[in-house]
Amino acid sequence: MTISDPMAAANLYRLAFGFIPAQMIHVAGRLGLPDLLARQGLTAGELAERTGAHAPSLRRLLRGLASLGLVEEAEGGVFRLTPAGTPLRADVPGSVRPMLMPYFDQAIWAAWGRLLDTVRTGEPSVESVTGGPVFAHFASEPGLAAEFHAAMAVSAGAEASAIAQLYDFTGVDTVVDVGGGSGALLAGVLGHHPRLRGVLVDTPTGVSGAPGTLASAGVSDRCEISARDFFESVPAGGDLYVIKSVLHDWDDERCVRILRNCRLAMKDTARVLIVEIVAPAAMDAATDPFLPVSDLNLLVLTRGRERTEEEFARVLGAAGLRLTRIGDPVGFNGYRMIEAAPAAAGSGDA
Repeated sequence: MTISDPMAAANLYRLAFGFIPAQMIHVAGRLGLPDLLARQGLTAGELAERTGAHAPSLRRLLRGLASLGLVEEAEGGVFRLTPAGTPLRADVPGSVRPMLMPYFDQAIWAAWGRLLDTVRTGEPSVESVTGGPVFAHFASEPGLAAEFHAAMAVSAGAEASAIAQLYDFTGVDTVVDVGGGSGALLAGVLGHHPRLRGVLVDTPTGVSGAPGTLASAGVSDRCEISARDFFESVPAGGDLYVIKSVLHDWDDERCVRILRNCRLAMKDTARVLIVEIVAPAAMDAATDPFLPVSDLNLLVLTRGRERTEEEFARVLGAAGLRLTRIGDPVGFNGYRMIEAAPAAAGSGDA
């Protein structure tokens, strides 16, 4: 058989071997190469001395990174970081390193190697690797847990400014951040609106870094930390319950439980603000490639998924809430503000 479109075949080769550049980026970040090369140009031998790596093998990695445009090789075998590689530094604003590192964990990598099992069974393959839910695995290793919470803080911080500026906080006095981790999102909102008070809700492990985050933002005096299981309850009396990057980690039953707890805690005038991706009813080549990647990652690691507008409306309705508005994308991941109100309340807009 003759391939009618050699370019299509070449493209499939590049896609199929995408795991190789992914690991190249992982190793570069894990060894701290971008930070070392940001200070000065270094040879593979000099970098090997600083990182404890095998110099000839490290040089081959560096040449591979050069082919990706992340570093460049100058005369004398000296490598320098390029602007394209700068976001992988650990010490720059907007660094992607915290977002990437947890997902190169060996168990996560192994779970993706069992994607076929997940597609056949519908069960998250990570559980066959770790013996339990992915969040239990993250919590079991302090270093990995710290990386995961750092990643969530980066994600929250990226959207905090947009939410603080774009959402209408008229009539809101207290914001309850459900599953807010270290408090990066809530700190951003409170910092932008000095009159607001906040309540941060997450597990004891999740909120362990919150005091530092809130203190650094200068909002500690306006924010209460509530360490609890949001499947059991959430604090009452809030005017706005923000739920970012939480529901997509869980199946419909668990989502309804979280949302129902919010409904039970809410006044009839209060609102819920979900911040997540809204999946289109159908995907094609024009779909943001991050969306199906994120959805499949949830398939492999959790029992959740990225939901469509119809699916959000369904889980909200089952919890005694009604969808009132879906806003435009905010932040770099295409997250959107999905507002809901108590089903018996009057209409409201974001």
